[in-house]
Amino acid sequence: MSWKPGDAKRRIDAMIRVDQAGEYGATRIYAGQLAVMGDRGQAAREIAGMAHQEARHRQFFDRMIAERGVRPTALQPFWNVAGFALGAVTAALGPEAAMACTAAIETEIDKHYAEQLAQLGDDDPELADAIREFQAEEVEHRETALAAGAERAPAYPILSGLIRLGCRVAIEASKRI
Repeated sequence: MSWKPGDAKRRIDAMIRVDQAGEYGATRIYAGQLAVMGDRGQAAREIAGMAHQEARHRQFFDRMIAERGVRPTALQPFWNVAGFALGAVTAALGPEAAMACTAAIETEIDKHYAEQLAQLGDDDPELADAIREFQAEEVEHRETALAAGAERAPAYPILSGLIRLGCRVAIEASKRI
């Protein structure tokens, strides 16, 4: 199948690429947090549960990349290191900071998935169904993080703002690179 710039295939491929990169990044953030926190405490148990869901999301997008021949982002080695480092640093600041990281990222991902669903319309029901399911789980992650004290993290407004900005930059870069 041939395609022209701006057509549905190119747009959907970019969605799959960025979503796979995002879910990969999420698994690396949680890996960094759990490396610092271990399995101690309620926050670590909640993070482990969220990490399990993110791994399932990533598996779905890994499969879509393979089946549809979508080029993954060239930034994946960077997301590997940056995600783990973000997770480790926020966990080192304490459980509330780890949860602040989750709340910030999931706020942006909720918006990102909502935008994708609006763009998709009826173009790709399989992808849209997965995004709807994953979006609901990401919202649950945000609510869990807020209930666990994310807003009590040191310098929460600054921490949250920086992480949200980084998330938006990562989304835009992964669409293209």
